[in-house]
Amino acid sequence: MMHYIKFSLFHVLTLITIAALFFAQHWIVYGYVAITFFIIAGDALLGDDTTIPGYRNKWLLDLQLFIALPLLFILLFISLWHISSQDPLGFGQFLQSTFGYDLFLARENTHTWHHVVAIFFVGLMVSTIGTVTGHELVHRTYSPGSVTVGRWLLAFSFDANFSVEHVYGHHRYVATAEDPATAPRGRNVYQHIVLSTIKGNISAWNIEKQRLIRKGQNVFSHHNVCLRGYLMSIVLLLLSYTIAKWAGVLFFTLSALWAKAMLEIVNYMEHYGMVRNPKKRVEPRHSWNTNKKISSWAMFNLSRHSHHHAHGQLPYHQLKPYPQAPTMISGYLATIFITMIPPLWFKLMKPKLKEWDEKYANDEEKALLNHQLSNSNS
Repeated sequence: MMHYIKFSLFHVLTLITIAALFFAQHWIVYGYVAITFFIIAGDALLGDDTTIPGYRNKWLLDLQLFIALPLLFILLFISLWHISSQDPLGFGQFLQSTFGYDLFLARENTHTWHHVVAIFFVGLMVSTIGTVTGHELVHRTYSPGSVTVGRWLLAFSFDANFSVEHVYGHHRYVATAEDPATAPRGRNVYQHIVLSTIKGNISAWNIEKQRLIRKGQNVFSHHNVCLRGYLMSIVLLLLSYTIAKWAGVLFFTLSALWAKAMLEIVNYMEHYGMVRNPKKRVEPRHSWNTNKKISSWAMFNLSRHSHHHAHGQLPYHQLKPYPQAPTMISGYLATIFITMIPPLWFKLMKPKLKEWDEKYANDEEKALLNHQLSNSNS
């Protein structure tokens, strides 16, 4: 039973976030700090999860994924309610008349800097609730319903078209120059966020364009998955405007952009500095892996990234830890913060890259790497 319950950590952290945003004021700051500390400290102290359990009740594992979408809508509504000048859906009046809790007073005592922290807090949770769960669901191309829910989750970070580029582009070209999400050595994370976002959207459009041409369908039509993806995010912007006018649009936009930036940071640290011949199969050594317990449990085994790229069609509960694979500096959130300090990142990754070159790279990849480095120095 523990192997089912451990993935509910995802929902516990989400409910804590919703509670912090609900009570607002200083609770937003306390909640953000507490969750950040819990994840980083938990990864550091609790060690690795290398278990490979068998599951009989797989519907319970799927249910935990689909719960993410209503939770994300609740989180967004509550955060937008606090910056609205009205009482959307009579939410505040209902609470006050039913439970005696004065949500209006809490809103008055929530200052601008609290809302700034809330942007980062909501962005962090969108990248977890939305991006991580959406990533898992859009891989289930055999299930149109799963893909649709996954794309709506990704739309909260303006990234529904991740379902196109990631599944049909990134997984094919990972660790090669053709992959926008793979960062070459020497690139800092801030460059990568911009370059990967732009090139990733271009790649998604080209992949979808070629698909429509093969099917004889108009690129600029309702058949275009990319256009529908942009429309999904526009719907969420309109919803934000309905709840909190232009302040809501600004809040949603900033939190969504931060969530999108966190996705690109994760892409950066998952494949930084690795190379591969695009004609050869993807192997576990072409991804940085970590089996830290909190990262694994709170992110549906996304941290078992080496196995995920070697067998991208497998659901999260079937992924193996691959402790022999190249290992990240730490768990996911700690590594995210490290990437944001480029000198520290480059220093800590230097021995990691040296180990990868000596232990994991074959002769062909060493030649590709030398060619890449010589071009970057010329």
